[in-house]
Amino acid sequence: MANGQLKSVAGLLLVLNFCMYAIVLGIGSWAMNMAIEHGFVIGPGFDLPAHFSPIYFPMGNAATGFFVTFAMIAGVVGIASILAGFNHYRYWNINSMPGALSAATIAWTLTLLAMGFAWKEIELQIRNSRLVLCPTNIDFVST
Repeated sequence: MANGQLKSVAGLLLVLNFCMYAIVLGIGSWAMNMAIEHGFVIGPGFDLPAHFSPIYFPMGNAATGFFVTFAMIAGVVGIASILAGFNHYRYWNINSMPGALSAATIAWTLTLLAMGFAWKEIELQIRNSRLVLCPTNIDFVST
C-alpha cells in the first residue's frame, strides 16, 4: 500500500521538477540569446571596453551573467536527473535508486549555487540603466 503511494508521489515530483527545469531553461536561454545578440562587438579595429567581461549581460547587474550561466547548467543537469528518476520510477527497485539519487543531489546542489548567485544579484542593488524603476510618487490624473 505505502509503496504505491510513494510511487505516485515520486511521479508527481518528477512532473513538477520537469516543469520547473523546463521553465528555467526557457528563460535562461532567452537571457543568453539576448546577451549574445546585444553584447560587445569584437572584431578587427575594435578595442575591448575597459571593464570587459566574457559573461556580459545587457540587463541586470554584475551577477546576472553568473546567475544565468549556472541556472542553465542546473537546468540541464536537472533534466538529466529527471531522466534518471524516470528510470528509477519505471523499475522501482533498490538497484536503480543510487543513480537517481546521485543525479538528483548534483542537480539540487547546482540549483542552490544558482540561487546563491540570484541572492547576490538582489544584494548588489546596482542596476543597469535599462532597468530604471518607475517612480512611486506619480500623480495619476483621472479622466
